Amino acid sequence: MVLLNVNPPSVSENLVSEIDEELIDEIKCPPTDLYSDEPELESDLHREQIDLLIRLLKYYWRDRQDVYVTGNLTVYYNEQQLKTKDFRGPDVFVVLDAEKRDRKSWVLWSEGGRYPNLVIELLSDSTAKVDRGEKKQLYQDVWRLPNYFWFDPHSLEFAGFHLVDGKYEPIQPNESGWLWSDQIELYLGIHANQLRWFKANGEIVPLPEEQERLAKEQAIQRAERLEAILRSQGIDPDQLLT
Repeated sequence: MVLLNVNPPSVSENLVSEIDEELIDEIKCPPTDLYSDEPELESDLHREQIDLLIRLLKYYWRDRQDVYVTGNLTVYYNEQQLKTKDFRGPDVFVVLDAEKRDRKSWVLWSEGGRYPNLVIELLSDSTAKVDRGEKKQLYQDVWRLPNYFWFDPHSLEFAGFHLVDGKYEPIQPNESGWLWSDQIELYLGIHANQLRWFKANGEIVPLPEEQERLAKEQAIQRAERLEAILRSQGIDPDQLLT
């Protein structure tokens, strides 16, 4: 004898069951292939400053494969992010001991739980209050971010903080007004109204085109010194070329 279910599940009940299973699967396996969710930048100065800082570091570390440098890219730091909206998009950030490769976003749970080591935020009328307050608190208390800087490309307001015993303390400027990052061992300072990186010896970190121009200038200077030495010894350099 076949027993029939006198109260078979309705279509709606079956649908709810399927949805519940999908939610359970999502909780067990949070998404990792997430696209960035950042708004467009507010001005040309903001975009150019972000691009400059990133280009400089990428060129400076062009031979390293263990540093990730990017900007205006979402950092997802909570596996429940689709529900709680726990994500932020720093203007510039650096992650040490991370594979150098292209990403759609930085997803913490697929990166070994690794947070950025350094963040730079560019202040604007719409973000300055959050950058100085809510974000600073988040970076200190949740991210435990070692180095946090902010810069206003219009007013040139510039500040930096490092984590000391779990609390942010201002980074003291050197005689040039530059702030030292103990994470990447470079200074950050204002040069020609732009934020630039500087080496510990005070040399500016150059862009590729700046490096090429400097190499040409140095070659010309060496040639001029050699020519002066030859002429001082009564030798005409032009005759040596014929």
